Amino acid sequence: MGRLFGTDGVRGRANADLTVELAMSVAVSAAHTLAERDRTHPPVALVGRDPRASGEMLEAAVVAGLASAGATVIRLGVLPTPGVAYLVGEVNADLGVMISASHNPMPDNGIKLFAAGGHKLPDEIEDAIEAAIGTPFSRPTGAQVGRVHELVDGVEYYIAHLVDRAPHRLDGLTVVVDCANGAASEVAPAAYERAGARVIAINAEPDGLNINDGCGSTHLEAVRAAVLEHGADVGIAHDGDADRCLAVTASGEEIDGDQIMAILALGMQESGLLTEQTLVATVMSNLGLKLAMQDAGIRLVETKVGDRYVLEALRAGGFALGGEQSGHVVMPAHSTTGDGVLTGLHLLSRVAATGKSLAELAAVVNRLPQILINVPVADRTAAAEAADVTAAVSAAMSQLDGTGRVLLRPSGTEQLVRVMVEAPTSELAGEVAERIATLVRAASPA
Repeated sequence: MGRLFGTDGVRGRANADLTVELAMSVAVSAAHTLAERDRTHPPVALVGRDPRASGEMLEAAVVAGLASAGATVIRLGVLPTPGVAYLVGEVNADLGVMISASHNPMPDNGIKLFAAGGHKLPDEIEDAIEAAIGTPFSRPTGAQVGRVHELVDGVEYYIAHLVDRAPHRLDGLTVVVDCANGAASEVAPAAYERAGARVIAINAEPDGLNINDGCGSTHLEAVRAAVLEHGADVGIAHDGDADRCLAVTASGEEIDGDQIMAILALGMQESGLLTEQTLVATVMSNLGLKLAMQDAGIRLVETKVGDRYVLEALRAGGFALGGEQSGHVVMPAHSTTGDGVLTGLHLLSRVAATGKSLAELAAVVNRLPQILINVPVADRTAAAEAADVTAAVSAAMSQLDGTGRVLLRPSGTEQLVRVMVEAPTSELAGEVAERIATLVRAASPA
């Protein structure tokens, strides 16, 4: 069996891969592991979730598991992932649990864990929690059984925090925000509106089943159409748990995480806030971002794919900005993890402060044509390491001869192999990507 924790917690199809029993076991083990590391008091744990239907069931299991291990549990209800991380730090909790599968489709769900201060758990603690699952523990009884409480104004605290961290008022801007029928459905429109924008909210009526369904940051068609319909200045799209932010211009042009990072990096450089003139991004970022940063005198530090690796590099170097092309952007001065609404506020603040359109600001990045094909497979590792596949990647790199690149990697959260190709033309990138994807499909049919 592979490692239970992936690049972003435990994730799988709810009630099939991610069962009530597994959720409870993870919660029990997490509480006991933290209690063993600090015997001064029973752990305090915050639990939040996105609005998908299975979250109700899994929340009950997690809360029961934590309380059965003697933890004091504070339920937050529906809240974005970064909101849970923020509140963990604010109330000095020992553990935060977010029940969400982020941008994944509704049938999936996941469990993300945060340590004290709202930071993601380091690998060694995740490994300790995983190793302890199923281990017999002494069960507390009587007054030692954990109690369960609710933080009824957690959403309000979080919105106030977001608005307070916006660097500039948004008065005069008309913004469409696509909430993905997810955890940002209440928070995002309120935060942008209080910061001064005129807000048109779409996909902000979650029913437990419609999260990420043809909307949000993985489906920009909806926000693009709404921006054009309403003549808005900017469109902002979040994913199901609102740790991501993508955007569209007034004319409907997509603005990805690379362009958002470039805009923010240049603004922070101008304000003297870009520590060591450094931006952290993953190997998936477009070559155009690297070239734009070079032209501006900004160093680009590259990491493996996954926000945890971006966070590690940010903390290790004391840097001020990092993120992923997917729109997962981290600003350690304001948040311990990627925060989509915070990113949106900073992006819109830059538009408002400069008086330039989003399209003008984003033009600093000249993106190389990039094709990404997500190939469903039965075994992502075996498919990615198949001899025919690795040979095809080598041949493609030789064909591109420095004018582009090929990146092939197994997904950290799904049975997918991601094939990414950059080339001088879209046609060549598509041709190379499809050639490799065909071999990946054959190596491990889904």
